[in-house]
Amino acid sequence: MVDSITSALGAGSGIDIKALVDSLVDAQFSSKNAMLDTRETAIKAQISAAGELKSAISGFSSALATLARSGSLSTQPTSSDTGVVRASQLTGSSAAGLSATVEVRQIASAQASNSNLVTDTSADLGGGKLTLTFGSAQVSGGQMTGFTAGAGTPVEITIDPAASKLSDIAAAINAKKAGVTASIIGDANGSRLVLKGATGESQGFTLSADTAGLAAVEVGVGKGNIGTAAQDAIVVVDGVQIQRASNSIGNLLPGVRLDLVSARPGTTVQLGSTPSSEGLSQAVQDFAETYNQLQALLKTATDPVGGALRADPAARTMKIELSRLVGAQLIDDPSGPRTLAEIGVATLRDGTLSVDAAKLATALSRYPQAVESMFAAGAALPAALQKISQSASDTRTGLGASEASYTKQVEAIAEQREKALEAAEATRTRMTQQFASMDAKVAAYKSTQTFLQQQVDAWNSQNN
Repeated sequence: MVDSITSALGAGSGIDIKALVDSLVDAQFSSKNAMLDTRETAIKAQISAAGELKSAISGFSSALATLARSGSLSTQPTSSDTGVVRASQLTGSSAAGLSATVEVRQIASAQASNSNLVTDTSADLGGGKLTLTFGSAQVSGGQMTGFTAGAGTPVEITIDPAASKLSDIAAAINAKKAGVTASIIGDANGSRLVLKGATGESQGFTLSADTAGLAAVEVGVGKGNIGTAAQDAIVVVDGVQIQRASNSIGNLLPGVRLDLVSARPGTTVQLGSTPSSEGLSQAVQDFAETYNQLQALLKTATDPVGGALRADPAARTMKIELSRLVGAQLIDDPSGPRTLAEIGVATLRDGTLSVDAAKLATALSRYPQAVESMFAAGAALPAALQKISQSASDTRTGLGASEASYTKQVEAIAEQREKALEAAEATRTRMTQQFASMDAKVAAYKSTQTFLQQQVDAWNSQNN
């Protein structure tokens, strides 16, 4: 109906009523819309700044935690002969104080055996059942001379008569995933089924068959060939002899894994440790650099004049908590440094950090364990930074809560803009109707004026 009215507006008065109404409505509501636009832009800037700070502190904390867990900041174990035994740090531990002697008398090995020669690998050997039995084997001259079965249940492998070629048998054994892998090695004379188990004396095995055809792949006492016998590693640590099924041993020395490389009876290897001074020095430098980048973001966001978060309490809290890190007691060590400030990290007037390289080097030289403890995974500095990160992300009191509040304000502005639009349209309709009524009256006046003018003109014509 409004369209039909506006299409006829101006017919009586000659004024562009539609343009006039649009101008009046726009003038009335433009300031309201401009205010909403300005407010929305400011709030979106707050949301962006809060998200950026949350992401920055979270990334800072995660990076430091990952570095601490990597072990690169911890005291590293050393070996006087890595050709015999290598020592490495276990994840989340330290080799501080490590001092031990190691003699490797025997390394662990796995049983490797092969069957008798099968000349025709394309022929089926016939169906039946193979049985893998694990235990301790006695080997001499490449032959198994004795076998003692272990407590485990033997593994049965059913072979289909129609799929009993050497390759089929190897596939059936591998499909069981029983701890023995099968492969085939061949030459011009034929092929052999090769079986290999896990390391350790108890991982010797026999493979028996219940049919004559499958007997060609049997391994056991007087059957097949033994290339390598299954045996345990024998290591003497500080005079105490121990046996292990694996050449990788992580439960002998606290925080250290030993990887046995070769057996050299009578050769003593000295294990020790060395602090990760270079890694710790770089970690302190990187911490200060990343801290300063975060402080730059905070300074911009909380600037009292133009900062998007200048009135945000969570941003101010985060800034205060970060500023306290340098002087906070991170470890309880009465004999050495306990704070970042005591190892050369200083807070400048602008809130950024600087590192006194000489003071840090002295601390690393005199108190390497104290500095290392400050970067211990899940404790000290990583834990303190994680606490600040969690506080910033808190959805009740942190920047997480600020983001939620600002988002609601943006939604409220959208509702206000919708109401303003509805009010503008209502005003437009009302004014259009008012001007339509006025225009109709003007048109009526003009019609009367025209009629009177015609009568006057007629009278004048008769008098002449």
